[in-house]
Amino acid sequence: MLKKLANFGRKQAPAPRQPIIKAQLPLIPIADSVLFPELTLPLAIGDQRSMKALDEAMKLGKVVVFSALKKGKPETAKADDIYKVGVAAKVMEMMKEPNGASRVLIQTLERIRITDVLSESPFFKVKLERLLLPEEKRTEKVEALMHSAINHFKECINLGASVPFNVLLIVTNITDPWQLCNIITVNLDFNVSEKQAILEANTALEKLSLLNEALGRNKKVLRMAKQIQQETGKEIGKMEREMYLREQMKSIEKELGIAGGVSEMEALKKKIKEVKMPQKAEETALKELARLERMPSFSPEVSFVRTYLDWLISLPWSVKTESKIDINEAKKILDEDHAGLDKAKERIIEYLSVQKLVGKIRGPILCFAGPPGTGKTSLGRSIARALGRKFIRMSLGGIHDEAEIRGHRRTYIGALPGRIIQGINTAGSRNPVFMLDEIDKVGSDFRGDPGAALLEALDPEQNNSFSDHYLEMPFDLSDVMFITTANVLDTIPPALRDRMEVIEFPGYMEEEKLIIAKKFLVPKELASNGLKANQCAITDNALRKIIRQYTLEAGVRNLERNIAGIMRKVARYLVSSGGRKGVKVDEKNLPKYLGPAKFELSLAQKDNEVGVVNGLAWTPAGGDIIQIEVNKMPGTGKLILTGHLGKVMKESAQTAFSYARKLTGHAVKGEDIHVHVPAGAIPKDGPSAGIAMATALTSVLTGKAVKGGIGMTGEISLRGKVMEIGGLKEKVLAAHRAGLEMIVLPMDNKKNLEDIPANIRKSMKLVFVKDMVDVLRYALIGGGAK
Repeated sequence: MLKKLANFGRKQAPAPRQPIIKAQLPLIPIADSVLFPELTLPLAIGDQRSMKALDEAMKLGKVVVFSALKKGKPETAKADDIYKVGVAAKVMEMMKEPNGASRVLIQTLERIRITDVLSESPFFKVKLERLLLPEEKRTEKVEALMHSAINHFKECINLGASVPFNVLLIVTNITDPWQLCNIITVNLDFNVSEKQAILEANTALEKLSLLNEALGRNKKVLRMAKQIQQETGKEIGKMEREMYLREQMKSIEKELGIAGGVSEMEALKKKIKEVKMPQKAEETALKELARLERMPSFSPEVSFVRTYLDWLISLPWSVKTESKIDINEAKKILDEDHAGLDKAKERIIEYLSVQKLVGKIRGPILCFAGPPGTGKTSLGRSIARALGRKFIRMSLGGIHDEAEIRGHRRTYIGALPGRIIQGINTAGSRNPVFMLDEIDKVGSDFRGDPGAALLEALDPEQNNSFSDHYLEMPFDLSDVMFITTANVLDTIPPALRDRMEVIEFPGYMEEEKLIIAKKFLVPKELASNGLKANQCAITDNALRKIIRQYTLEAGVRNLERNIAGIMRKVARYLVSSGGRKGVKVDEKNLPKYLGPAKFELSLAQKDNEVGVVNGLAWTPAGGDIIQIEVNKMPGTGKLILTGHLGKVMKESAQTAFSYARKLTGHAVKGEDIHVHVPAGAIPKDGPSAGIAMATALTSVLTGKAVKGGIGMTGEISLRGKVMEIGGLKEKVLAAHRAGLEMIVLPMDNKKNLEDIPANIRKSMKLVFVKDMVDVLRYALIGGGAK
C-alpha cells in the first residue's frame, strides 16, 4: 500500500540533468491520490508488489511510473483498475524500515500515457509514451482563468482549507499556467476523478477550465462546512446560557423561599444516610453527590456518577436475613428434597451445628464435587431453605475475564460491579447462600485469571473486606455462605482448592434413583404436562427398566427426560383420542413409549468355566461387570492383550501373567496366552482388574474351572498381594444388580464396608482377602492352583 507522508511539494523542483525515460518501466499504482509533474515529495510504500516494482526501478536508472487507481487497493489491483495517464518519477532517496516497508523521496518528471500493460505479476510493467508540453500562446482567456483560479484559491483558504502558509505566496508568483494548476490541485481536497481529469488535460485552457470548476465545487463544500460549524457553536452557547439561567433560577428560588418540595439531590442525600453504609462508603457517596450537583445537566459524566450512586444506595450494607438454624428442621428439609446423599447431608448438618454454636459463618467453603445430575445445585438451594436465607446462584462456566468477578473500573464506559456484588444486590441481603456453580470450568487468558480473583472472596480471613474494582471500597462478605460445585477437582487451581472442603457426590444407587423418580420426578412431570395421577401411572418395574436400560448416568437427568417423554406421549394420546381412561406404563409396554432399550444389562458369567472371570469396574455412571477371558493356543510363549486396554491395565495383565506362571510352574513353552476383555470399542484402564486376570490366567494354566456366580476386584502385586481399590460401593452395587452371589474384595477395603447399604450386604457374600492364594481358594473349583 502506498501512503502520503507529507503534503505534496510546495515549489517547483530544481532542474538537474533530465533522466532517460525508457519505453518500458515498472509501475506503482496509487490509491486515493494523483501525482503531478515537477514536484518533490516523500512516500511510504508497504505492499509487496509495489516494493518489487521499486526494487526493479532502482536497477533501471531509478525511474518508475506512478498512476492513480480507479478502485481497489495496490496489492490487488488489475490492469483495468489503473488510469492510463500518470507520471514518470525519479527515486532520489530510499530507506528500508524494520517492518519491511520502504520510505522514498521522489521527484516527478513529466506526464506519460500507458499504451500497454506487459505484466501484472510479480509487479506491474508497462509500455508507455511521453506526453510532452505543447507550444502555446498566452491568450487573454488563459490570463483571466489564471487570475480566477488564484482568487478562488484565496477564498478556499479563507473558508478554512488546510493549506501550508507559504503555498499562497508561491501560487501568486507563478506565471506558468501548467505549474499553477499542478500546485493548486495537489494542495486542495479534490476527489481523484477531478484531479485525474486535470492531469489528463492537454492544453492550458482546458486544464485551467477544469481547475476553476473544481475550485468552485470545493468552495461550496468549505462554505457549507463553515456554516455547520457556526451553527454547532451557537448550539453550545445556547446550552451554556441555559445552564447559567438554571443556576440563577435556583439562587432566586432560594432567596425567595419558594422552592417546591425536596430536590433530587436532597432525596439522594437522605437515601445515603438511611442506608447506613460504612463510614468510608458514606464519605465517598457524599463526595460523589457533591460532584454531581456541580455538574451541568448535559455533561456525559452525569449518568456515570448517578449510576455509581444508585449502586452504592441499593447495596444491602446493613440488611441481613434473620437466620434461624434448627438442626432437626434442616435435616427434615434435606431429607424431603433429596433421597440418598447421606454423607453429604451429614457433613452439612455438622457444618450448620457449628454455625449455631459459633453464631457466625467461619470456616472452610464447601465444595460439592461429583458427576452432573447428582443434586449438587439443588442441595445448595435446600440449605438456603433450611436456613431461611436468600439463595443466589452464579455460573462460572466459561468465564475468562477477571472483571466478571471483580467488576470493571469506572473509567470504562458501561462499567458495572462484578458478578459477586451484583448477586448480593439481587439478593437484597448481605448474608445469602451464594452458590458458585461449575468452579472447575473457570478459564484464564490475557484478560486475567478469574480463579485468582475468587481467592479473596472465598478466603474467610480476607473476605470481610472484599474489594470490587467498580465500588473502589471494601464490602464485607464474611456473612455470606459460599458453596461451590464441580464435576472434577483436577482443573481447580491448587490455591483455590485449598480454601474449600470437598464433599463428594458419588452418584445415586438404583434404589435411590427409584425413590427420586417416584417421589420427585413423576409428580413434577405430571404437573408439567398437565396430567393427573390417575391419568398416567408408571410401575416400579418400568422405572427400574428405565434406570437400567434407558439411562447410563450417575445422576437423574436422563431419567427425568425419559419420564417426561412418556408423559408427553400419554398427553398426546389423551388429547387425540378424547379418552378419559388412565394409562398404565409397565415394563412390557415401555418400548411403546421410549422405543427399544438403549443399553443392555451386563450379564455375569454364572456357569463354571475355564478361563472366564467376572471382573468389577467403575465408570462415572456407576459400577459395571466386565468379563475377563483367557485362552491358550500353540505359539511361541507370547502374551496377547486385546479389548482396547489402557497402559495401566496392560501392565496389570503382565504382572498377573508373571505371578500365574510362577504360582503354577507352567513354562508356557510353545504356547501363546491371549487375554481379552469384551466390548472392544470401549476404552478400559486401571489396576483393579489385576486379581480377575490372575485368576483367569491361573484357571487356563491349571485347567481348573472358575466358579460361576462369583465376581472380584483388586489390584495385584508381583508377589501376589491383593491391594486396595476405589469405587467399592459402585462395584458391589453392579455385582448385586447382575445377580452375583459372592464378591472377592481386598482386605484393605474392609474399612469401606459401611458405605454399602445393609440390605445389599445381607443379600450377598462379601469375602475379603490379602493375597492371591486366598482368591484362588474361593474362585477355582477344587480350590488353589495346585
